[in-house]
Amino acid sequence: MAPLFILVISFLVLRAIGLLGVRRLSSWRAAGLLAVAIMFLFTGVTHFTDMKHDYAAMLPAFAPMKVSIIHLTGALQILGAVGLLIPRTRRLAGICLALLLVAMFPGNVYAALNEIPFRGEPPTPLWLRAPIQLFFIGMILWTSIEKRPREVGQPLTERPVAEHEQPTRQGAS
Repeated sequence: MAPLFILVISFLVLRAIGLLGVRRLSSWRAAGLLAVAIMFLFTGVTHFTDMKHDYAAMLPAFAPMKVSIIHLTGALQILGAVGLLIPRTRRLAGICLALLLVAMFPGNVYAALNEIPFRGEPPTPLWLRAPIQLFFIGMILWTSIEKRPREVGQPLTERPVAEHEQPTRQGAS
């Protein structure tokens, strides 16, 4: 639940800063992008703390090298957060982070169904965990994937009309 609180609180604080005149945060989308990056930096770093053992417990028994998997996912989250902040890599980073959340979701399902505690607390129930995961994915995609010019109403360049598509003069007076 901590990542959800970090995302929501930082999103609202950053947007408030934007309303106070910081142009870089003058839109909901810009504030959301930075909030998503903050959330992933936080969660990624926790994969290298003592919490790595709690994360590893969320993986099924057959998963090999559990702590290495946790370190890898933490590194990918940190790299994705940095990638979100670089305009040139933002779209790819967003897509990769969304795919990473999809790939990690079975671990969340396993933890919820097998009642594996996290930091001594009962696991977040699956009925709550799934919508939160969808919310995270939605925020990532909304903030990292810019609309293409065609989508925002810029005119398309004219394409040549094929001869068979030329209007006929039949019926013209």
